[in-house]
Amino acid sequence: MKLADDEKAMLDGAEGPAVAAAMDLLVRYGEALGAERLCDTRNVAGTMTQPSPIKAKLVREGGWNKAFSTINLDSDEDFEIPHMRVPTCQLQHGFSDDALGIAPYPPSMVELQGDAESFYGAHGVNILATCTPYQVGNLPVRGEHCAWMESSAVVYANSVLGARTNCEGGASTGAAGLTGKIPCWGNHLTGNRYGTHLIESVLPVGGFLDWGMFGYFVGDIVQENRPVVIGDLRQPDLTDLKHFGAATASSGGVELYHIPGITPEAPTLEAAFGGLPLPEKIMYGERERRAVYGTLNNQGQSTDVDFILLGCPHASIDQIAGAARALDGKKLNPGTELWIMAPRALRVVADRNGYTEIIRRAGGRILTDSCPAMSKSAPEGTRVFATDSAKQAHYLPAILGIEAWFGTLDDCIDAAITGTWRGELR
Repeated sequence: MKLADDEKAMLDGAEGPAVAAAMDLLVRYGEALGAERLCDTRNVAGTMTQPSPIKAKLVREGGWNKAFSTINLDSDEDFEIPHMRVPTCQLQHGFSDDALGIAPYPPSMVELQGDAESFYGAHGVNILATCTPYQVGNLPVRGEHCAWMESSAVVYANSVLGARTNCEGGASTGAAGLTGKIPCWGNHLTGNRYGTHLIESVLPVGGFLDWGMFGYFVGDIVQENRPVVIGDLRQPDLTDLKHFGAATASSGGVELYHIPGITPEAPTLEAAFGGLPLPEKIMYGERERRAVYGTLNNQGQSTDVDFILLGCPHASIDQIAGAARALDGKKLNPGTELWIMAPRALRVVADRNGYTEIIRRAGGRILTDSCPAMSKSAPEGTRVFATDSAKQAHYLPAILGIEAWFGTLDDCIDAAITGTWRGELR
């Protein structure tokens, strides 16, 4: 790789051993990827405070400096970690104290996470604690080079915001926070951002359920490529595009999609493909829609639902408001729990608007900072859960060994109240 003068200086130790280790990691990483150079970034989003038994052991042995050196810098050395060089935020991590006594999650991990937040906060990491940092203050602009983790966040940043990031890991984001650099390859390069597949829906796509199912179909078709989607697409909002992208990243590995006339790098269909000849269309119709719904619901047999999970990716304030309206004046089935996962900052908004209290009176809860998939924790005794998230329906049965049902918000609220799954495709 060709290093600029400031990069060579960091590698040679001009800014201390931790920064030198970070630059060494990025050089090795970039060379393995075939990157020719590094690019500057001022927007890093990673997971540094996620608690784990391995991290607890490292902290006991050498404190948080040791944990960061080992996990986030891939170094056996033990040195002081300086303040982050560029704006850096923490994505979702383990459950926090608002889940104590609710989620069967070890209190020791909650305490460890609190310690981590204190350490990293003092070192320049903003503890946003959400998989949707763009909902609570980290909003990169078009063309900005970022170093982000978390598949649904990455695909949103690239596609909806027009920022540029690959799906990074804990080590590369840790190194990027200390250096303001990241290998310049993949989605950072204009030539790698044009569409590869053209998919047309002949059905109306509008609302959370259908944007999620369409995304699940698209991701399965293109895998890690870059779809351009057209057809009878109703005007999406933030929540629809968040859900669509998360579904494409779950069934496939999509990091960038284009919707001509909607997403910023696709003012036209031709622009989405960089002026190259258009590929043959792949059609999405009623048969494909029903097949996706069937796939997402083939992990449920019992209709007795223990657990309703909403908010994956983390719920927007509109989603919380919608759940509150649906629950207003109602009571959950005694054997069923309802969790809504949300950014803590938006839970504060929900508190002020009265949504949290409506949900609480019904028997539900808004929990923050994490999700059952990230923390590997659901209500005690859960056998069957229901969700409006294609992503959670895809992942949680494998992670927790429970059955899943997928449907609309109304389907999920009905199941929460009756304890029975009665959802069907309409």
